[in-house]
Amino acid sequence: MQQQSNASPQVAVVTGAGRGLGREMALQLAACGLHVAALGRNKKDLDELAAEAVSGKILALQVDVADTNALHATFNRIDTELGSPDILVNNAAVYPHRDFLEETPESFRQVLEINLGGMVTCAILALERMVEHGQGRIINVATFAGSRPAPLASAYSVSKGACRILTQAIVEDLKDRFPDIVITDWVPGALNTQMGIPDGIAPETAAQWGVALALWRDPDLNGATFVQDQEHLSTLSLKRRLLNKLTGRAKAPRRILPTSRT
Repeated sequence: MQQQSNASPQVAVVTGAGRGLGREMALQLAACGLHVAALGRNKKDLDELAAEAVSGKILALQVDVADTNALHATFNRIDTELGSPDILVNNAAVYPHRDFLEETPESFRQVLEINLGGMVTCAILALERMVEHGQGRIINVATFAGSRPAPLASAYSVSKGACRILTQAIVEDLKDRFPDIVITDWVPGALNTQMGIPDGIAPETAAQWGVALALWRDPDLNGATFVQDQEHLSTLSLKRRLLNKLTGRAKAPRRILPTSRT
């Protein structure tokens, strides 16, 4: 059963919000009544997003998540104009298609700085604020590229694989002291976006799952991974699976239910 904490979330930060999944999540979170700080690199995309949203619900902020100083200033502006964020959707990423022999140290590092570095900085800045209130929600948009790299995607695979480890590391540090700061990975699947594939999932459909997951704040979700609308459980040995079945400890994957918040 999905549970909400006593205090309803009020301010969400969505990175990579100019296009695709991030754009749809920003719009849908705003439609749920939250104030949304939509972060992206392209001003035109952000202006169009803000114009489409419910009046006054989206603050569009042009920033490169690889720029640590700019992100500090951006989060300070969010504090001033919207209030302290209690939801972070770490979505910003780039996916260059390059053979490893075509990479340079600089090009590889640039992908790491955006995909991993941006996620780290945003998580740190959001957590500084969430810790003060003792609660919050972080969704790290992930993939399985780290364990199953695709061709022409070495930098992307390394950076996104590290993001999944980052989630687990943060949870290990915080779960006992701040159980109401809930952090999960979410793998939305292959999407019909510029970074995705033509026959992929419509980003507005995936965003419905992501928004519902962001508003689902059960502490038991800490460290969980969801794929599309269902929890991804760790692979167990045959012996362990049989033992769990015999003892009634077999765990069924949880599903994301649509949110009704208005």
